Amino acid sequence: MRQIPAELADRIESGAATLCHAWLLKRSDGVAAGFTDHDRDLEVEGVPCRAASGWTVGAAESAVGLASGSAAVAGVLDDSAISEADIAAGLYDRSQVALWRIDWRRPDLKVRLWVATLAGIRRDGDGFVAELEGPMAALERVVGRTYGRDCDAQLGDARCKVDLGSFPGHVCDKRWTTCVGAFANGANFQGFPDVPGDDFLTATPVQGGRNDGRSRR
Repeated sequence: MRQIPAELADRIESGAATLCHAWLLKRSDGVAAGFTDHDRDLEVEGVPCRAASGWTVGAAESAVGLASGSAAVAGVLDDSAISEADIAAGLYDRSQVALWRIDWRRPDLKVRLWVATLAGIRRDGDGFVAELEGPMAALERVVGRTYGRDCDAQLGDARCKVDLGSFPGHVCDKRWTTCVGAFANGANFQGFPDVPGDDFLTATPVQGGRNDGRSRR
């Protein structure tokens, strides 16, 4: 629950023109940077926040609050703040970003609106766009493998082991029959073709034919 100073709450309620936003970014290696949409630099939580950085918020705060959705912020590439080389090196991957609401005349009057994780950052013209994930996004992330009839490997990768040079122009629809028939690679099939599906639930006993306990595939 947010603890908003009473004086700040009054100013927010009145729509005071002295309010601004500040973003505090902390990389996984501990390096911190700050940015503000105010026209002068500020210091928040001991971190200098640069003005004229072009940082703008692209979604409502609720998008990265308790919700599992994402939001975005945009800014200008600047070698003294966020450089293209650092982005390419992955130095900002999984950084923590916090958005604060502040009275620039009284920087001690502030409230943190949300904290998010930087899920990705990409070049956009002369600047960048950073995609943010809320704290609940981790609950929607798939961890480990899921069971399915189709193969979840990519054709030719380390799990598939197919030599693409021997099959120029071939693609795979990830089905067992294709893996075996077109590539003779059943031993490395990464799916579960015998997992029961809806057809199993509606199946009826076979009258006659083969009944030896083997797969119905």
